[in-house]
Amino acid sequence: MEVLAAKNLTKVYQSGKKALNHINLSIEEGEIFGFLGPNGAGKTTAVKLLNGILKPSDGSCSIFGINPGETPEKVHAISGVVTEHAQMYNNLTGLANLMFFGSVFGTGEEESKRRALEYLERLELLEAKDQKLGEYSTGMRQRLSLARALIHQPKILFLDEPTSGLDPESALNVNNLIKSLSREKGTTVFLCTHQLRYAEEICTKYGLISEGSMLAAGSLDELHSVVFKGMTVLLRDTDGEKNIEVESEEEVPSLVKRIVDSGGRVYHVSAHKHSLEEIYFALLEKTKRTAV
Repeated sequence: MEVLAAKNLTKVYQSGKKALNHINLSIEEGEIFGFLGPNGAGKTTAVKLLNGILKPSDGSCSIFGINPGETPEKVHAISGVVTEHAQMYNNLTGLANLMFFGSVFGTGEEESKRRALEYLERLELLEAKDQKLGEYSTGMRQRLSLARALIHQPKILFLDEPTSGLDPESALNVNNLIKSLSREKGTTVFLCTHQLRYAEEICTKYGLISEGSMLAAGSLDELHSVVFKGMTVLLRDTDGEKNIEVESEEEVPSLVKRIVDSGGRVYHVSAHKHSLEEIYFALLEKTKRTAV
């Protein structure tokens, strides 16, 4: 089922800056979609358009078939958003903040408390539930922001650098929660980050963006095929270590057989898969060459 769609989505600000340039996206239910690019690439603008905070200059977008520009309240009812500057109340405790936002979405007091305690525990904030938010560290606030975004059990979750400022253990807990939401509840995740290695670990599909324009979108294999033909095999035999280019992995057995049949010994064979980072920069270079 298509959850999020964008067709020629464009945003030009009054200053004349084109923040998004004819973006096309299609995201299926349960995907963890990484929207990736450097700061200023247009990621935050896209999230604002998809949540009805901004209206597009051209093109269209929808969330579960809802036009966010026309009825943003309907999108807000089924989406959760985590940004670096999520608004909560410093004079309320962590638990009270979550219960308040639960009530805003129409969740009863008892159910709000049950969900709040569940997320506080999963995000290792249970011991701080009665502390006022003003006493929370930056990392604790970040985790509470995620719990706040989840309190009404959204169908789609928008995350902007969700592990920023977190220690490794807290980041691991956040990542495990994100994966479980996708796997167990079918929650669709739209994750914005400039950390390509992090995205490669957690996302199932990717959209690579630069200066407001989409470079490519798809799975890692699909992105790889856009810029790299075939694959590189790392092979260590009696002649030493070497990289050999092949069209596909089906060629590897015959390659090994030829070496063995000629009297050689093969000690190691592995396929070298290009990282998301390598693919991104190769796409950038390809785009520059095309533009010249």
